[in-house]
Amino acid sequence: ACICEKNKRVSNCRLVDGVCWCDSVGSGVSVNCNTLTSKCLLMKAEMTGSKSGRREKPKDAFEDTDGLYDPECENTGVFKAKQCNGTTCWCVNTAGVRRTDKHDADLKCNQLVRTTWIIIEMKHAERNTPLNAESLKKFFKDVITSRYMLDGRYISSVLYEKPYITIDLKQNSTDKSPGDVDIADVAYYFEKDVKRDSIFHNNELNISIGNEALSFEKTVVYYVDEIPPEFSMKSLTPGLIAVIVVVIVAIVAAIVVLVLTRRRKGKYVKAEVKEMNEMHRGLNA
Repeated sequence: ACICEKNKRVSNCRLVDGVCWCDSVGSGVSVNCNTLTSKCLLMKAEMTGSKSGRREKPKDAFEDTDGLYDPECENTGVFKAKQCNGTTCWCVNTAGVRRTDKHDADLKCNQLVRTTWIIIEMKHAERNTPLNAESLKKFFKDVITSRYMLDGRYISSVLYEKPYITIDLKQNSTDKSPGDVDIADVAYYFEKDVKRDSIFHNNELNISIGNEALSFEKTVVYYVDEIPPEFSMKSLTPGLIAVIVVVIVAIVAAIVVLVLTRRRKGKYVKAEVKEMNEMHRGLNA
């Protein structure tokens, strides 16, 4: 028997060659407790106790308002490219976020598109003085590399603009080495920690900058894929649709003006030719 320090949603834990292996709740897939469990298996385990939504609209990528769902996972723990709920299906990225409209069961998802950039945006509670940007940057980089075992080269930036803290994680498929944890798994663990719903076994994350505990009012995660999402017009936000309509109207108006201008010029040319012909006839007479 052993304790899975990095995943509390497991059962049937046993030591194998000094490594703690456990069965992930909901799927029964064996997970190595020395590293992070995949997001897909964690979501599946979480479905046994909750159905509440958790994700919000990504500004720079695409909107996902589906919340928590019961995913289909490969034996390796990654999401299957096609996810279904009864007869309704959709395609997801490596973070498990829907990137297409919902269709019937005939939908084809040819590949699991990789999420290469994850943006974690946090808004801290009101405070009298701003945080020290360098101390904050060092704290989060140390936490992400030690607690979530992410190679530091995948932490693109940690930006502080009071009261917002933004962490950029970037990981292309060509850069990811075998054995490296995935940024989608890191972001899921981190978001759970910030929201005081840690996946770790009896190991809550204490976010403290300069010996002062920090609390957050809001945390949002955005996802950017290596291939653009495939949403139809009906899935776009009203604001974006309005912009598209204005652009189309402007283009149509420009075409109409161009056509009318050319028609007027055509009439003037015809009139000039007619007058010249009449002058020639007069001279000949």
